[in-house]
Amino acid sequence: MIETQKPLPPGQRRIGTFPRFGTHMSRPAPAVPPDPTIEVCGAVGERFHVPVVALATLPRREVRADFHCVAGWSATDLLWEGVPFESFFRQLIAPAVRDDAVVTHLVFRGIDGYQSTVMLEDALAEDVLIADRLSGRPLGGDHGAPARLLSPAQYGYISTKHLCRIEVHTSEPEDPDSASITARLLKSHPRARVWEEERHGSLPGRLVRPFYRVLKVPLLHLSARGPRR
Repeated sequence: MIETQKPLPPGQRRIGTFPRFGTHMSRPAPAVPPDPTIEVCGAVGERFHVPVVALATLPRREVRADFHCVAGWSATDLLWEGVPFESFFRQLIAPAVRDDAVVTHLVFRGIDGYQSTVMLEDALAEDVLIADRLSGRPLGGDHGAPARLLSPAQYGYISTKHLCRIEVHTSEPEDPDSASITARLLKSHPRARVWEEERHGSLPGRLVRPFYRVLKVPLLHLSARGPRR
């Protein structure tokens, strides 16, 4: 088992629970298909699907780590289990990559429509998982069922829930929402390393801390209340 707990990173404050979070808190978690799969596409010879049940047959790892939200809260001492993403990549994705392709980025997409872009070197860190269990139990809807990306060294917005697709890229994908000045200022940092306080691509982490501290309490309240049904 890997343990990656450390003193809290800059600008983070510990909370006693692990609430549901994300951009879709006003809606229930998406329904899980009867036979969920993870599609692999992009710079591969031919797209293919990996059944989520197949994760049980691949090398497994437990990771005990803290989870850091970009809004400034940290849920600590969480025990995750799943497939090391490095193993998933080396065994299943790398053999399918086109001969002329040099992979630099991956896009992880969830059933709920959310997606994150991750540099390959960050995705291959030893504590990054495709996780399907939390605290000894299968993932529930609030935390990403049936499987999710987990990258403890990066802010939570990287760790896409309800994983259903991995896109393989040979350069950083263009962000279609980055045209306006506001969008560029508030754009998420492409690496999101918590110890570097990489919260946003254009604004220093220290500058945005006060705004997140104001928002933290109402965001946690919304998470605890759950979606409107």
